[in-house]
Amino acid sequence: MIAKKGKNFDIILITAEYHDDHPLSPSGIISRVLESKGYKIGIIEKPVTKEDYLKLGTPKLFFGVTSGSIDSMLHNYTPLKKKRSKDPYSNISLMPDRTLIVYCNKIREYFKSALIVIGGIEASMRRFAHYDYWDNNVRRSIIFDTRANILVYGNGEKQILEIAERIKKGLGIKGILGTCIVSKNIDDKFILLPSFKEVKEDSSKFCAMQRMLSNEKNLAQFYDNNYLLQYHYPEYTTEDLDWIYSLPYSRKLHPNSFLKMAKFSVVSHRGCIGNCNFCSLKLHQGEKIISRSENSILKEIESLVSHPDFKGHIDDLGGPSANMYGMDCDDKCNRECITCNKLNLSHKRLISLLKKAREIQGVKKIFIRSGIRYDIAMESKEYIQEISEYHISGCLKIAPEHFSEKVLTYMNKENSKFDEFVSFFNIINKNKKQFLKYYLMICHPGEDEIEIKKLKEKISKLSNIESFQLFTPTPMTNSTCMYWTEMDPKNMKKIKVIHDYKTKKRMKRIILEALSKNN
Repeated sequence: MIAKKGKNFDIILITAEYHDDHPLSPSGIISRVLESKGYKIGIIEKPVTKEDYLKLGTPKLFFGVTSGSIDSMLHNYTPLKKKRSKDPYSNISLMPDRTLIVYCNKIREYFKSALIVIGGIEASMRRFAHYDYWDNNVRRSIIFDTRANILVYGNGEKQILEIAERIKKGLGIKGILGTCIVSKNIDDKFILLPSFKEVKEDSSKFCAMQRMLSNEKNLAQFYDNNYLLQYHYPEYTTEDLDWIYSLPYSRKLHPNSFLKMAKFSVVSHRGCIGNCNFCSLKLHQGEKIISRSENSILKEIESLVSHPDFKGHIDDLGGPSANMYGMDCDDKCNRECITCNKLNLSHKRLISLLKKAREIQGVKKIFIRSGIRYDIAMESKEYIQEISEYHISGCLKIAPEHFSEKVLTYMNKENSKFDEFVSFFNIINKNKKQFLKYYLMICHPGEDEIEIKKLKEKISKLSNIESFQLFTPTPMTNSTCMYWTEMDPKNMKKIKVIHDYKTKKRMKRIILEALSKNN
């Protein structure tokens, strides 16, 4: 049972986002997973007052706390650290700054002996010592500031079920894969990272820590008299994802949900092999692709056809990059998948899925809106033709990010096939009135006025720039390490970094001027 009223719940989930019974909602998916195993789940959305926290009583097992699908500071502030509530173009519902800390400390105040489990992107990417852009300093693991009993990182379905089962049986929660705990001791199964004190005071130690971060290892970090222990990530399989996404989500959305445009979206896979330095996916979902089976996805689409609100359109079919579906690899190696000669770039599994999905009776169109990696797409022109013919609604969004080789190297982005892709796409879409839209990023480490002029020169020849963003350092990414230390953690060489707002604003004006002349 999942409810927002009543008492005697096994687990109470507290979320800073509105709760949606939907497979794209963090609280939605965790509550369905727990409910499927017989747990009675209560939901508290966006608590503010003492009464909000107390209304469902004390859970029998634990409180599960999340800020949701985005870090609260990133959600609340612009790249220039302005509060989004003061942005006339923003209608987002803000959450408390450092949501997990606020919520957990309120729980500790009102339910002193309750067990607390934290999860979601904010917990995941702040699980070790990390640079915080809004403090402009290194903060300790968020588990200490929240006083939580255990932290779940990455996708947490397997972890939350094991936590619930152990607590129900009166067992300890030490050693659960995909979690972090605080301990007085460590053993030789753990790799010791530089301590919190070391990374806070020494940039070279911070870089050393960055190089060691991984989901696949048991890691430990020392804090005063305690260790923060990370148990390596559990294995998620195709069968796991098929089960998770087969649960009976009603897709009922809160009236103010940000998922309105994605109500009938379908997740095809998890993970990303792009490994962009500015992206948190590597240390959250992982750098390997885990695809659902074709049969599971087709069954989900068939079930959507009978939904009373379904009008024939699948809002999106994909994952972090839509065309990485089927690019799974079982090799346990340290190579980057995207550069590996074993990677199957044929897109055959994805093309087969798309063809079968659009033949389902009641489906008018399946859109691909989650974006694609165009460099990978160029390995299969058949795929580009397939999506151009059947799966684009006016435009296809791609993210070249930049056109300076120097900046792209620091981003770990590949752009050599951009012109080839644009040319081929424009040729086959000439009579379809379909076009490309581009996403760009400025002020990434390594950029200066020389490099941004290269970007300006290129975009002066492009139309339809969807948007550009100022680089925002987010916890635990390689790019954030560069921003804080002014060094490339891979080789320890110095990097130019733009820190002052005046220069950032000047860079922004350069791009705005280029766009105004072109549009």
